[in-house]
Amino acid sequence: MNYTISAFRKSFSLILLLFILAYNGQAQEESSEKAESYKKKVLEQTEVEFLTSYYTQKGNNAAVSGGIGDEKVTDFTPTFIVSLPLNDDDVLTIDAGISAYSSASSSNINPFDGNHPANAFQASSGASSSDLWAGLTSTFSHSSEDRNKIWTGKLSVSNEYDYFSFGFGGSYTRLFNEKNTEISINTNVYLDSWKLIYPVELRHVGIVNAKDDDVFPFDINDYTITGNPNYDPQFTRFKDKNRNSYSVGASFSQILTKKLQGLLSIDVVRQEGLLSTPYQRVYFRDIADSFIENFHLADDVERLPDTRNKFAIGANLNYYVNERITIRTYYRYFTDNWGIDSHTSKIEVPVKVGHGFTIYPSYRYYTQTQSDYFAPYEQHLSTEKYYTSDYDLSKFNANQYGIGINYTDIFTKFHVWKFGLKSVDIEYNKYDRNTSFSSNIVSAGFKFIQN
Repeated sequence: MNYTISAFRKSFSLILLLFILAYNGQAQEESSEKAESYKKKVLEQTEVEFLTSYYTQKGNNAAVSGGIGDEKVTDFTPTFIVSLPLNDDDVLTIDAGISAYSSASSSNINPFDGNHPANAFQASSGASSSDLWAGLTSTFSHSSEDRNKIWTGKLSVSNEYDYFSFGFGGSYTRLFNEKNTEISINTNVYLDSWKLIYPVELRHVGIVNAKDDDVFPFDINDYTITGNPNYDPQFTRFKDKNRNSYSVGASFSQILTKKLQGLLSIDVVRQEGLLSTPYQRVYFRDIADSFIENFHLADDVERLPDTRNKFAIGANLNYYVNERITIRTYYRYFTDNWGIDSHTSKIEVPVKVGHGFTIYPSYRYYTQTQSDYFAPYEQHLSTEKYYTSDYDLSKFNANQYGIGINYTDIFTKFHVWKFGLKSVDIEYNKYDRNTSFSSNIVSAGFKFIQN
């Protein structure tokens, strides 16, 4: 689309302008800090942070069953982040975590392996009902002698049952104008690969060797098909298993007054490869319905273009009211060449309520248009080239309400082994769409420093 290409050109021009501003600022900045005889370390001591969250969701528009069905999910995610000072200027950060979840919708990849008649609104108890994600990210950061330039490099790897991801990236940050101005440029690459798992009723289509699809052993001839008994799905297997993502971003932060700080950011993303999810069903309104038990057999799986361009621009404005209250605001506009435009706005008001304690209520509003390729359950036509019934690509509005509390102990009086407790964060967020979808998440973070 012409508007997307135009947006990309403007964003790259802005990135180039930010680079020029950064180097001009460097030429103008005084070098008084270089004369200091003492250089403060970027990170004085080893820091260890433990993060954990518990997430639940519910809804009636599961993409696995073509836009209908139970969306119940529970997820528990513990993560450790260790930051190690290698010397005065360099820091190595290791981020390792797992995510253990159960999903009613993904359990219906094979709805026929439970102890009850198959139904899109009833979770199956089979192997696809739960999964474990594990991820590891390593980040190296180097700061210049005057602490006005920061380079970072990052490597990441993650894996779950049907998906593997390898990523790398880096960033450059420049501070000038007595550190009142900051410009940052970042880029990331993710090289991902699917394990192609299809809805179980399609496993017999296009198989050359039974070993090609032995994830969920299934023989459709063992079942009685009702409705249209001549089940003949419009399905071919994907040839590409890879999904690659490339992103570049830039941000410009400025302290405007003693009480006001602003930030502008842009992000450009290009995705290529298998952008469809292989096990998400689609049903056509011009094909007669076939059922096994109470479950509608798929006419095909989600088909989406093999490229996607995304562009986003955002802004933060933070205002320091007084020693107790700060107001933080955020806005982001997003567009892509799949027809989605979205707006996000958020406000957070941290309030200090006592020695070391801060409460921060927040509110976030989100709205998006519908993708060109979305239609609800059984509304697509078999003559279409691209189609999905994933409600993440539908038109919707969403409200999120949050409350958090932070405790900071500058003296780190509480200890675990050789580490003193520096801070504690506990937060709750409730999210509601104007569809049937809603979710809740409770998260907590504990940061320790080595004494």
